[in-house]
Amino acid sequence: MSNIISCIIVDDEAIAREVIATHLSKIDAIEVKAQCKNALEAFNYISNYKVDLVFLDINMPEISGISFAKSINKSIKIIFTTAYRDYAVEGFDLQAVDYLLKPIAFERLLKAVNRYFEINTESKEVELKTTENNSFIFVRSNRRMLKVDFNSILYIESYSDYIKIHLKDNTIVTRETISAMEAKLPKRNFIRIHRSYIIALSKIQSFNSEGITLNRRTLPFSRSYKKEVLKLLENY
Repeated sequence: MSNIISCIIVDDEAIAREVIATHLSKIDAIEVKAQCKNALEAFNYISNYKVDLVFLDINMPEISGISFAKSINKSIKIIFTTAYRDYAVEGFDLQAVDYLLKPIAFERLLKAVNRYFEINTESKEVELKTTENNSFIFVRSNRRMLKVDFNSILYIESYSDYIKIHLKDNTIVTRETISAMEAKLPKRNFIRIHRSYIIALSKIQSFNSEGITLNRRTLPFSRSYKKEVLKLLENY
């Protein structure tokens, strides 16, 4: 078996395909061979080329992901990707490797890929490219996947079950935990200063022992982060 896993992404939404492809670009052991906007395109591809793994949306026009999964060779593994929980039982009945709910965080996708490796190879972990080379992420807001450049972020604020991503001219609200978002950000550009705040280092206007000012707003330190953050800033 080749060390490189050949996969395709099947989803009728172009942005959803791009999000998954962007996540997978961080994983050296997987190569995205094709992106298909419907099941028919996927059928045609796997009829002509070797495919190990399919990232498969369920709710697609004409031929659903479930119908597609039932019809292909069982040696091709499936990771379902969908915005609907209702299909989970049927998805696992088809012996899918995993079932991912949109919006799909990189960490959750990585867990699914490692599950594939545990099932199909002797590899225990997937080698990653550094996230420091990434310049953007996608987040779901108002039923759309929005591209957010790291250099446009001022700070991120926890808001109940959501986070607010504050940009210079607007704010994006997305359902995500601040800790999950922190894991996606390049550590050289962002720092957590409070259980509720992550700030962009390049956007700091001033700071003192009480907090950090950026974009004319002062954000407080929390006790658990204060000492480490001040030490970093004083030597930055």
